[in-house]
Amino acid sequence: MRLRIGALAVILLLTSTPLTAELIKKSRSGLCHPPESAWYDRTQSYYGFDSLQDCLDSGGRLPSGISLDSHSSDRTETGGKADYERSAFGHGWDDADGDCQNARAESLIETSTVQPVQFASADRCRVTRGRWISPFTGEVIQNASDIDIDHVVPLAWAWEHGARQWSDEKRERFANDLIHLWPVELGLNRSKGAQGPNEWLPPTGQCGYVSRFVRTVKKYDLSFTVSESRWINDFLSRCR
Repeated sequence: MRLRIGALAVILLLTSTPLTAELIKKSRSGLCHPPESAWYDRTQSYYGFDSLQDCLDSGGRLPSGISLDSHSSDRTETGGKADYERSAFGHGWDDADGDCQNARAESLIETSTVQPVQFASADRCRVTRGRWISPFTGEVIQNASDIDIDHVVPLAWAWEHGARQWSDEKRERFANDLIHLWPVELGLNRSKGAQGPNEWLPPTGQCGYVSRFVRTVKKYDLSFTVSESRWINDFLSRCR
């Protein structure tokens, strides 16, 4: 029952999450209207596409006065990962409170099911052992060196979905926010890379993973594409 309520709540949350302003409306006459088209708002009966190029590939045509070169969202879509750099989100894990425990250490401390965790030395800066249950597999991990701290919403994904417009301070806060830092196996985190949930899911705990992904996107006012939103709605409806 708890899972059913949680999934429904996230679906409702998703409906209030802003979509990217890239919905292309293909009218019944076959014209592909991006938001800058004079006929965009008046086109009420249409097929939706995530990009102008997708609409054209389906057999659509450009309306008068619109060209691919003048349409900014297609240029942004293709240039997303090309201009991403990890340093835009700060240089590594932050130690915001200056206690020598950075965000990785604090995440390991908070999520260990055995307390206290063990540290490398008396200064209690670097965590070496504890007991973590991977949300990706359900497996128990005891050595901190076997763990990657996963950003539930990958930084490169966030960059493409709105974070490039943020201040440096907000990006660094996002990268170190414990709400979306999970201790997981090294290999799985690296196989995930910068993929969203419609491209990659963990072996287990998929409903909880997608729900947490959506909550983080909502908290930081990031944007799903139209196709991503459709996929997530369909997926979470099955989680109920």
